[in-house]
Amino acid sequence: MPKRKNTFSSWWRGLTQRAVHAGWAWVQRTGSVSAEHPGRYRFGTMGTGTRLAFPLGTVFGEPWIHLGSYCIIAEQVTLTAGLMPDLDLGPDPILRIGDGVVLGRGSHVIADTTVTIGDDCYFGPYVYVTSTNHSYDDPHQPIGKQWPRMEPVEIGPGCWIGTGAVILPGARIGRNVVVAAGAAVRGAVPDHCVVAGAPARVVRRWTPADGWQPPLRTPAPVPIPDGVTPEQLSALADLDEETAARLAELDEEAAPGLAELEPGS
Repeated sequence: MPKRKNTFSSWWRGLTQRAVHAGWAWVQRTGSVSAEHPGRYRFGTMGTGTRLAFPLGTVFGEPWIHLGSYCIIAEQVTLTAGLMPDLDLGPDPILRIGDGVVLGRGSHVIADTTVTIGDDCYFGPYVYVTSTNHSYDDPHQPIGKQWPRMEPVEIGPGCWIGTGAVILPGARIGRNVVVAAGAAVRGAVPDHCVVAGAPARVVRRWTPADGWQPPLRTPAPVPIPDGVTPEQLSALADLDEETAARLAELDEEAAPGLAELEPGS
């Protein structure tokens, strides 16, 4: 015989689940760090609208970490300045993050020496940026006991760093660069290019004379026109391909007539 459902048990479980979810949402809101509510953290600077989501990753050396405005630092992101906590790193910032930067969940930015991330950079989850690497010069000593090498890292404005990418010491990434998921980047990367692989190499680049080479395989996204409401977008999403194609044809047919009605035409 089928097992009889316990209505009270099911109701109690649902109520408990909702309470747990509501409580965790409250903890996340309350535990997040911002300039208005920094908690125990004392960053060198933290701009307006910047927020570190809770739970945080490892964070130390905050006086030498400068965060711009309107940054989104996702859950479990590590931000460190210096080899270890409680060091005096001098008068200048070590880790500088520009305005409008997004650091994806589980990313790590390890700044034992200078690391600079430009404005409007977007990081996918689990990106690893470090200014320090192990050395292995002495074959008779454990690698972990040998003094590490440190080189500054610079990521230019407007870059997109894909999931799981690793930015190694000495990397100098230009402006508006795409770093593919899983790439390992070292050395100089020019502006307006796409790099992929381990070690990363340039696989596509833009120049004013030639545009993107090799050419892009898909057309550029069309921005949503001003004035379009979410309800209209939802209605468009429900259209089948045939209806959408017919509407596009009608729009093209109407375009010449609309041009004749424009003032001054």
